[in-house]
Formats: sequence, structure tokens, C-alpha cells
Amino acid sequence: MKLNLANILTLFRIAAIPVVVICFYAPFEHARPVAAVLFGIAAVTDFIDGWIARRFNQMSRFGEFLDPVADKLMVVIVLVMLVQAQSSLWEDIIAMIIIGREITVSALREWMATIGERATVKVQFSGKLKTTFQMFGIGFMVWQEPLFGLDIYRIGYFLLIAAAILTIYSMFAYLKAAWPAMKAST
Repeated sequence: MKLNLANILTLFRIAAIPVVVICFYAPFEHARPVAAVLFGIAAVTDFIDGWIARRFNQMSRFGEFLDPVADKLMVVIVLVMLVQAQSSLWEDIIAMIIIGREITVSALREWMATIGERATVKVQFSGKLKTTFQMFGIGFMVWQEPLFGLDIYRIGYFLLIAAAILTIYSMFAYLKAAWPAMKAST
């Protein structure tokens, strides 16, 4: 395992998860905004670590494995917290769509790697856009408190709806790209 700056940022993202959870549930005023800021900082490291890895030739097999794990852990754990804290049918459905897609695409990528077709399911623009809407949406929903007179939670909710739509679209895009190899290997 090679620890470089890119991998350290990814490990930071994983280490931030329990801190976000503790702040989210902490019984002090503005605990949710503190959790949201920490979530936001961790989300920004997701964009930075990949850029650093490519720019400074710090790409590694360990980083390629750990980066998506860190992303999925952060998103799934915080989505579950949000559903637990303020559950509604639509929030539950959005969380199920996002979590279900993460599991499906992760399994698809793993399987495609085993048959030598990993490049077929490389990250697409729709997946990156989905991640951006998802991170902002989740962060705003974690914040929860109004900010500058704006209902931040509601803005986050609508961003998360957009992320769920992009989630479905990107999942089908990955499945469509993988279909010829899937069909040929059965």
C-alpha cells in the first residue's frame, strides 16, 4: 500500500464519517450545520483526491479500490441518517434508488473487471453530475436550518431528487455500455 496525498485524502473521507455521525446526533445548538460542513469538506476531498492522483501521478491500485468505497460509505451512511431523522415516503424512495444504484453499479464494475472489460464501465459525465447534485443535496439536508432566509433542507431535497433522476439515468447508461460484454459472457 502506497500512502500518498491522494490516498490520505481518501482515508480522511472515511475517518470523517463517524465525526459527521456524532455531530449529526449531538445535542448542541447548530450540530446539524457542523455535521454538514464536515460532510462538505469530506465531499470536496472526493473531487480533489482524483485530480491530485492524476496530476501528480499518484494513481495506485489501492486508491482505485478505496476511493469508491469511501464515497459509497459516506453517501449511504448519511442517507440512512437522514431517513432515520426525518422519514417520508419520497425521501425513503430517493434513498433506496441511490443506495440500490450504488450497489448495482459497484457489482457491475467488479464483474466487468473479472471478465477484462473494466474500461467499459468507466466513470461517465452523468455519474459525475449525479455525484455533484447528490453531495450538495445531502449536505443541504444535513444542514437543515434555514440560511439567509432560504429553506436549505428543501433546496437539498430538490437537489437529491435531481440526483435520483441522474442516478437512474447513469445506472442505465452503465448497464447499456456493459450489455454487449454481459451478453457475450453468458
